[in-house]
Amino acid sequence: MVTRILVLPGDGIGPEVMASALDVLDVVAMTEGLHLDITEDVLHGAAWNKYGTFCRPETITNAQQSDAVLVGAVGGPEWDHITIEGGPTEQDGLMKLRMELDVFAGLRPAKAWNCLISKTPYRPDLVQGADVMVMREMCGGSFLTTHRGIEDLTDGGQRAFDLNEYTSFEIERFARASFEVARLRKGKIVSVDKSNVVVAGALWREIVGRIGSDEYPDVKLQHYFADNAIYQLGLNPTAFDVIMADNLFGDLISDQAGIIAGSLGILPSACLPGIPKPGESIGPGIYEPVHGSAPDIAGQGIANPIGMILSVAMMLEFGIGHDQVAQKIHAAVALSFESGTLTPDLGGSATTKEVTDLVINNYRGL
Repeated sequence: MVTRILVLPGDGIGPEVMASALDVLDVVAMTEGLHLDITEDVLHGAAWNKYGTFCRPETITNAQQSDAVLVGAVGGPEWDHITIEGGPTEQDGLMKLRMELDVFAGLRPAKAWNCLISKTPYRPDLVQGADVMVMREMCGGSFLTTHRGIEDLTDGGQRAFDLNEYTSFEIERFARASFEVARLRKGKIVSVDKSNVVVAGALWREIVGRIGSDEYPDVKLQHYFADNAIYQLGLNPTAFDVIMADNLFGDLISDQAGIIAGSLGILPSACLPGIPKPGESIGPGIYEPVHGSAPDIAGQGIANPIGMILSVAMMLEFGIGHDQVAQKIHAAVALSFESGTLTPDLGGSATTKEVTDLVINNYRGL
């Protein structure tokens, strides 16, 4: 069986970390006998510079015909102020790709690696053992609403608005995906909203509560207001298992979870059209590191490749159904951390290539 993978290196450090991930993937494929058909295209800034659009129709078609899509990182000051006709997806190539593939379920794991606890601001007793999965809804909310704009007021001022809108269908499918992930883990889930002041949050809480009690009584559900959830996660990260949140709150919380791991540079993510059963696959999904394009260090060879490498592991698990291969990559990464070979974001002096080569050597030795 041939697995078709679309590679979109993106902008800034994206091409650098993608090169590392593909080096690892090449070794994994040879070692495990995987048959991969890899094609490459451009997205966002790189696409704008080459084609004058942030995401080409041809790229979308190629993604829809693939089993998985790997993305490095997109964006940067060079393209931040470009505006073109259309909604928010026309201004952001990655957002458009997410919407076209309808990958509504964002999985963003973060855990405390024992050998990296000193790189976090936590005392070891507070963070050791923390292992959180942030579920972020990816295709709705204020980020993607078409009800937005800036209008002039009669007093000479202006009014800006972005409608935070969710349908019951969007909430229901995301809730089910989040509960399914919780079932695969410790069976605990915290749903985040602002139902006390936001109407969309009230609908969110009502639907999540109903689906939890009717369809997933085996999963322990708690409702937190967003401000309290962020506070409690910072205070006691080991108390959490799965956190489900809308597009905005999920974006904030998944970045905060980077503190648990020690760096955003080591956080992977998957955007999926659903949750496959263990050992099965679903696609096409988008797999990318949580970190941004970091234009300030682009080209210096010091970007942390681990978030991208672990995103490949998530692709192997969810997009191809090779759970055990994904775990081998995790083990190889853990050994690289234990060696003390770390990039500058973790306080080390290793280069992107040195970390990548070590992960590859570790994988070959497993």
